[in-house]
Amino acid sequence: MRKKLLFYFLSLFSLYLFSQEAYYNDVNVNLTGIALKNALATKITTTHTNNLTYTPGIWSASMITDVNPSNSMEVLLIYGWENGTDGDVTNDRERDINNNGGSVGQWNREHVYANSLGTPDLDQAGTDGPPYADAHNLRPCDPQRNSSRSNKLFATGTGNSGAVTGGWYPGDEWKGDVARIIMYMYLRYGSQCLPSNVGVGSTTGTPDDMIDLFLQWNVDDPVSDFERQRNTYHENTSNTYAQGNRNPFIDNPRLATRIWGGPEAEDTWGIYSGSDTEAPSVPTNLVASNVTTFSIDLSWDASTDNFGVSSYDIYVDGNLEGSTSNTNYTITGLASNTSFSLTVLAKDLADNSSAQSAPLNVMTLEDTQAPTVPMNVVVSNPTDVSFKVTWDASTDNTAVTAYDVYLDGSFNATTANTTYTVNGLTATTTYSVTVLAKDAVGNQSAQSTPVNGTTTDGSGSSTELFISEYIEGSGNNKAIEIANTTGASVDLSLYNLRRQSNGTGPWSTRYDLTGTLASGDVVVIINSNATNATILAEADIVVPNNAGTNFGEPLNFNGDDPVGLFRDETLIDIVGELDFGGADFAKDVTLRRKSSVTGPNTTFDEVNEWDSFPQDTVDDLGSHSATLSSDSFVWDGLNIYPNPTSFEYIFVKNNEQLEIEVFNILGKKIKQGQVTQTQPKLDLSNLTSGIYLLKISDGSRTTTRKIIKR
Repeated sequence: MRKKLLFYFLSLFSLYLFSQEAYYNDVNVNLTGIALKNALATKITTTHTNNLTYTPGIWSASMITDVNPSNSMEVLLIYGWENGTDGDVTNDRERDINNNGGSVGQWNREHVYANSLGTPDLDQAGTDGPPYADAHNLRPCDPQRNSSRSNKLFATGTGNSGAVTGGWYPGDEWKGDVARIIMYMYLRYGSQCLPSNVGVGSTTGTPDDMIDLFLQWNVDDPVSDFERQRNTYHENTSNTYAQGNRNPFIDNPRLATRIWGGPEAEDTWGIYSGSDTEAPSVPTNLVASNVTTFSIDLSWDASTDNFGVSSYDIYVDGNLEGSTSNTNYTITGLASNTSFSLTVLAKDLADNSSAQSAPLNVMTLEDTQAPTVPMNVVVSNPTDVSFKVTWDASTDNTAVTAYDVYLDGSFNATTANTTYTVNGLTATTTYSVTVLAKDAVGNQSAQSTPVNGTTTDGSGSSTELFISEYIEGSGNNKAIEIANTTGASVDLSLYNLRRQSNGTGPWSTRYDLTGTLASGDVVVIINSNATNATILAEADIVVPNNAGTNFGEPLNFNGDDPVGLFRDETLIDIVGELDFGGADFAKDVTLRRKSSVTGPNTTFDEVNEWDSFPQDTVDDLGSHSATLSSDSFVWDGLNIYPNPTSFEYIFVKNNEQLEIEVFNILGKKIKQGQVTQTQPKLDLSNLTSGIYLLKISDGSRTTTRKIIKR
């Protein structure tokens, strides 16, 4: 009996080791890298259901979550280390729980991720609710010690907290707390809370902007019970001041290693470092249903495992298609009338994998249905050699992959978009324009109802480029639009933008433009941390928002920063009053150049030259006075679809081999690859949701295209 009981309790202990908090039961913790980061980010965001007020919400929460485990009448002070007997109150580790405020000898609330280091500042949306009043980022601290830290970057050190060369060392006891807080803030708020903006370290060993400093601190200073008590309180929304979410890196520091690499942190769940070596059983009884021209619903019987199956990987023709914790999965993006070999394998939490199942061969339906005819074809923005054609998107039983544009009944070009700028036309000539839609297997709609487009005589209204729109939107929704009405194409590399910070001192470092701007066209330059969908969609040039660019300069202007357009070193146009000493001239507004303005002006004349609109007005961005477009850089025959995409891939089709580099909007190269005419599929499975730039080259020419992964 005693032996049986011992075996029973050992079994329970083993099960406990190979488990995690129930909070994560709907998260696939078998994932690694950015996929795991995204899954955890989704979890902590969707469960953050109670937005606390900074006052009194954070005060009240801290008096519960930050209680000294040794004395319930005290709170622990981050960065502190001394018991209060040396006469210096600024270094105290504990303080009376009710002695809170901003005076000497009291305790205040410290933003571990400093408010001013967020991009934008954490209080951009106000001081109540996230991110400014996120309780996971706020810790009790001595006010004077907090002032000493200020917004210094975290940096390497030893011993107690204090300023070090290059920044601030939080102290041996607190550096792990700091690291796990920064990791949480990065997951929860993304690029607004980049670790590289708050700590001194390198990102070269990580797949994003995590730095090695925090990965090392996460290992060096293990999680304490004090940290755990905060998580326990905040998950339970029956607690008045609980947010509803947890900090995953407190629950298991090894999650950081699985996402970002680096030194191996403690695996408090035991699921990544335990002794489980037994693989799950092979999935059986694969069944295909709801087969269409492009998709298959696949199901199978659940596998078994000594500790439990956590996920399944689905393969198509031997290539990983996706993962799920369910016993069913919908495979999409398939070619029609094609046979596919489908297999599934099972995984457990220790990453033991079964063999792949016996293959199930399934043929998709033949696609014989043509797309609908494009409607509402419109010709606009005429110049002497071009005009813009737009139309409503067609629909199809599978997917519309391209449109053919015809002039006077003859084929002109193919595009995957619902807009196309026709070039190489003759001045003062009328053309009949039609459009048809195609799908992946070549089914074609009829041509649309013809519309006429007439080119101009080529006379330009200006001798120089000028700023046609200025958007000083919320957060980093900043944009500058520049128009070309000269009657000729202009080399943008001759031009640059600069700002005068707060209307005083010298101009900032120049930001050089690139590309060629056609007559009758505009170029839109934005801050990479913009979030407005229209601004992102219309962007032609994206200024990275990082420390190297002073956080997007000059596209980080506020209402008191004049912005100048320069031709080399010569100022040719300006928004705002130069040397005006910090007075607001255009705060929280959109300024749009009046249609009567035909050229630049180095003197800001708001009354006569500009129309003002409320903050975040962006409906006219990408065009000016109904004569301009934001399209540029046409490469006939290049077809990218679907875009936006919710799949793990995108097709880049052309009649030749293409080399492709993928960059995020911060300018960091994420991956590179190659596509051919017969193998046009570009794998995007390692990319998170967001906007990316494809640099595409065929050996003799290069173009950059924007894609959106949902």
